[in-house]
Amino acid sequence: MVRSLQRWLSDYLAERRLCKSRLVTKDGHCNIEYGNIKYQNHLAYVLDLWTTIVEIRWRFIIILYVASFSMSWFIFGLIWYWIARDNGDLTWQNPPNGHIPCVDNVYGMTSAFLYSLETQTTIGYGGRAITPLCPGAIALLIIQSIIGGLISCFWCGVVMTKIALPKKRAKTINFSEAAVICPKNGTLCLQIRVANLRKTLMIGSQIYGKLLRTTITPEGEAIILDQVNIDFMVESGKDNLFFVCPLTLYHVIDKSSPFFAMAVDTLHQQDFELVVFLDATAESTSSSCQVRTSYIPQEIMWGYKFQSIISRRKDGRYHVDFSNFSKVVPVPTPHCGYCFHNEKGHHHHNRNWTETTGFEVIDINELDQGTKM
Repeated sequence: MVRSLQRWLSDYLAERRLCKSRLVTKDGHCNIEYGNIKYQNHLAYVLDLWTTIVEIRWRFIIILYVASFSMSWFIFGLIWYWIARDNGDLTWQNPPNGHIPCVDNVYGMTSAFLYSLETQTTIGYGGRAITPLCPGAIALLIIQSIIGGLISCFWCGVVMTKIALPKKRAKTINFSEAAVICPKNGTLCLQIRVANLRKTLMIGSQIYGKLLRTTITPEGEAIILDQVNIDFMVESGKDNLFFVCPLTLYHVIDKSSPFFAMAVDTLHQQDFELVVFLDATAESTSSSCQVRTSYIPQEIMWGYKFQSIISRRKDGRYHVDFSNFSKVVPVPTPHCGYCFHNEKGHHHHNRNWTETTGFEVIDINELDQGTKM
């Protein structure tokens, strides 16, 4: 019991350390902190108020929503109270018999606030009503009605925009938890799997990657987060993917690839982060969205391939089994990219893998650190 708890705690802390060391998390958030920003730059967030409000969290949206209406009701309530006081309508002013007030039944701050709320929300209970005696009260009624309508339109736009944000559509695009390296069509490839969980298509899908690492220039200068382009493709090409079912995307490890110099026993000793991007347009909303994820060396499995998840039933329909989405099987694989191009017989697996019945199906989500290594 204690030992299992210690192991769980150590695995949790290790996972937290890996998460903090990422630039891009598995769900696509950028893990970066800005410091020493001058005060003038903060003003830009205020000038671009619409984007700032749309991007803040829902809890702050609700707070600002309640605060904006409450403050407007209170401010206009003060003005109605001032108009009633100026006309001598308040109870403590002892208005004479036959006195005509600016607003009926407004005789204190509480009643003035209630009239302000009823006016701006167009409730109109009938107990308080404006009279034609005060031109200033009529003008204030018009102004408050216009401002109340503008506030309502603004917050309706914010809520609708946040609900329709393209990043919400990205939640239904899943990448495999790990990447694999194995031969494919006579080449050594790094492969990842991506799936669209909705039946609506993603139009104009394009996928690409960036390898982030620290490099040292010949002059001795360290370049942090040096970006190297990583091209991904499917059999039909790399642009305008037909994203109707899960796709296995691959990057060819040739002499121009940064993975060419890596090997099975040195891969997990490397310090890099592979960030994968998917840019597409949602068919149902015509909104563009980008899906991101990242892979560190410990999440790249050398000598494995993804298990097939697409089959065809007897009635002719195609079936996708998502239970195998994150499962891999071992395959004969060269020890390194150099071995593949120069020594065709040098494979990472020394056993004879001609019979696939002995393969062990591995769930990526269940692999611990020792299994991955």
